Amino acid sequence: MSDPIDRLLDAAESGKSIIKNRDILHFTYIPKIILHRDSEQEQVAQSLLPILKQSRPSNLLVYGKPGTGKTLVVKKVLSKIQERVEKSKFPIKLVYSNSKEETTLYGLLVSFGRQLSLNEKELPTTGLAISEVFKRILKKIDEGKLNAIFVIDEIDYLAQLVSKTGKDILYQLTRANERLEYGSLTLVGISNDLTFKEKLDPRVISSLGEEEVVFTNYNVEQIKKILQERINESFLEDTVEEPALNLCAALAGGEHGDARRAIDLLRVAGELAERQQSDKVTIEHVREATQKIEENKEETSLKSYPLHEKLVVLAIMKANGSSTGEIYSSYKSLCKIIRQDELTQRRITQMLSEIELSGIINGRLIHQGIHGRTKKYKLTISSEMIKKSFKDDLTLQDII
Repeated sequence: MSDPIDRLLDAAESGKSIIKNRDILHFTYIPKIILHRDSEQEQVAQSLLPILKQSRPSNLLVYGKPGTGKTLVVKKVLSKIQERVEKSKFPIKLVYSNSKEETTLYGLLVSFGRQLSLNEKELPTTGLAISEVFKRILKKIDEGKLNAIFVIDEIDYLAQLVSKTGKDILYQLTRANERLEYGSLTLVGISNDLTFKEKLDPRVISSLGEEEVVFTNYNVEQIKKILQERINESFLEDTVEEPALNLCAALAGGEHGDARRAIDLLRVAGELAERQQSDKVTIEHVREATQKIEENKEETSLKSYPLHEKLVVLAIMKANGSSTGEIYSSYKSLCKIIRQDELTQRRITQMLSEIELSGIINGRLIHQGIHGRTKKYKLTISSEMIKKSFKDDLTLQDII
């Protein structure tokens, strides 16, 4: 009997590969031409143009559902500006961070600091007050006479990282120029939440939304053209069947208008075809890929939750079948264990409704006679799935 690992490795070495460039099928890949987004690229570029004229651009807010090309367009505009910056003596610094990928507000600000060349001694990874971290970042901008553009992807999660402090920092970021004498700071926020502004402090809204660009969903035909471009660059010629391409576009376009989901489907279908040593990606491979992605979706979704949403899910796990009040008490206890400032009960109630929409929890109204009504929540997934999804989050290790 041959070793199963050797069999797979032999097949990989001798087998025919139909994918010639896998990087193109990854969501972080920035194509030379971003299809169906000319207007949005122009709007974002025009908003940031003043930086090349040695002036501070207005703060910019970019909205749109996931997979509509927001991050792609902003990153492309930044890279184009960066190319020009290198030929200019005007000190411009372009900085990018994703709120959802940082488990704490401190981590987000340190990420900015590192990109501004603040070292471990100048800005330690722990131990300072948030206000002090922010002060040191502004000092660096001023001393270097830097004209910084801070891009915060998924900015809607910033206010959730820590309640009052998070909102205060968002306010401070939008008003940073009042504290800068020589440098400047422009904030570019990217949000998947179209109602994000409604949840903000009115003081922040006026400063943050100086300019706005809204990205609409792609339709099925647009997604098909995006996929065709990716296929031409990433697959060998004639290795993706037309029905497979159509199904990828229909599944992603019909449901959410999400180009990222369509590209993921195509990539997984291609990998399945290769493993089966097929010469072509067929409609069956796409159906198989859909099933495989759905299986991983819950775990991926849980992993992508910001810290306080993870704490709420853990609070429900520990107090399963409990009311909003009981869940909030459990949540507060978890915050104490990991030394995090808790959000308000109102925000946690709002968060429970948002998590319920994802299908991970289920809530039902219970009538309590003269005591009125209360809502009780239960998990729809296993505790093991939650523990598995959160096990790599260092902040939560003491709880799990």
